[in-house]
Amino acid sequence: MAEISAKIVQELRQKTGAGMMDCKKALQQTDGDIEKAIEWLRQKGIAKAEKGAGRIAAEGLVDNYIQPGGQVGVVIEVNCQTDFVARNDAFKALVQNLAKQAATADSVESLLAQPYIEDESVKVEDFLKQSIAQLGENIQVRRFTKYDLAEGTQGVIDSYIHTGGRVGVLVELTSQAEAGSGNEQLQTLARNVAMQIAACPNVEYVNVDEIPAAVVQKEKDIEMGRDDLGNKPQNIKEKIVLGRIEKRLKEMTLVDQPYIRDQSITVEELIKQSAAQVGGSVQVHRFTRYVLGEGIEKQESNFAEEVAAQMGTQ
Repeated sequence: MAEISAKIVQELRQKTGAGMMDCKKALQQTDGDIEKAIEWLRQKGIAKAEKGAGRIAAEGLVDNYIQPGGQVGVVIEVNCQTDFVARNDAFKALVQNLAKQAATADSVESLLAQPYIEDESVKVEDFLKQSIAQLGENIQVRRFTKYDLAEGTQGVIDSYIHTGGRVGVLVELTSQAEAGSGNEQLQTLARNVAMQIAACPNVEYVNVDEIPAAVVQKEKDIEMGRDDLGNKPQNIKEKIVLGRIEKRLKEMTLVDQPYIRDQSITVEELIKQSAAQVGGSVQVHRFTRYVLGEGIEKQESNFAEEVAAQMGTQ
């Protein structure tokens, strides 16, 4: 076998964009022949995958997995570049498998390092590269959140996916009632609460007590500085601001929202009604809400320039 120098590995990396270890392996498999190594990488889908991995991925799917029994739940966001690939059955199956597999992971990094659930001969990271090559787009596991009921805790974890995988919610309810996740009323309540959270983009906290003091102070500063209060006496201004802040904080909290299926009651009242049916107190312990692509700066491209650039590279 020919000796593989660092220089030739670097040369192959520059030509293909593949990773260092992949380039070294390709050269070992082809006795140091760069052209054959390039072909080897292309056959394995690695060169195309690594090149595709540099493109912005802002589309994709938000999906979920709830372990039977409702003790463990996951909401995950996996990104691709276009809605066309997001609707592809192979991509959908990949996201579902990743959601299920994330139930045994602690971070995106640990998930990528695991053997893939459908083919344990490859790691998740390597299977993603194969999928990038197959689908022709960059694919990234952006984030996931996992809830796991604490030992001895009665409750249930549930999730809701809205608008074709563009919004996802994971919620955990705890209860003093017996049967916990086996209680149908509790499961129904968890699903309804998850749907409520999906429909309320301004909701960030379960109740007012959870809102950090710094957030409350920020809202107060904003209200105190409004132009319509400029000429009012300080004591009157304080009363007006207090009322406005109270309203604003309730807009940020789940339990103070009108219930989407019955606007005559709040979510807090819904929970109390359900608690009576469940046979014990019920609390929303925590929730997570994902919106597909939030915070990702999408790349704007000129189609004519893109075609011209591609023609110039052929």
